[in-house]
Amino acid sequence: MYMDAVVIAGIVTVLLVIGFFVGVGIFVMKDQKAHGKGQTKEHHKEQGG
Repeated sequence: MYMDAVVIAGIVTVLLVIGFFVGVGIFVMKDQKAHGKGQTKEHHKEQGG
C-alpha cells in the first residue's frame, strides 16, 4: 500500500477520534458510578444543583 503524508494523517485522525470517544465513554461510566444511576433531573432540582 502506498503510504504518503495524507494517508498517515488520515489514520492518525481516525485513531484520535476513536480515542476521544473511548475517553468520553470511560468518563461517563465513572461519573455514573460516582453519582448513582437512580437520580433524575427532578431530583437534582430538589437538591438545588
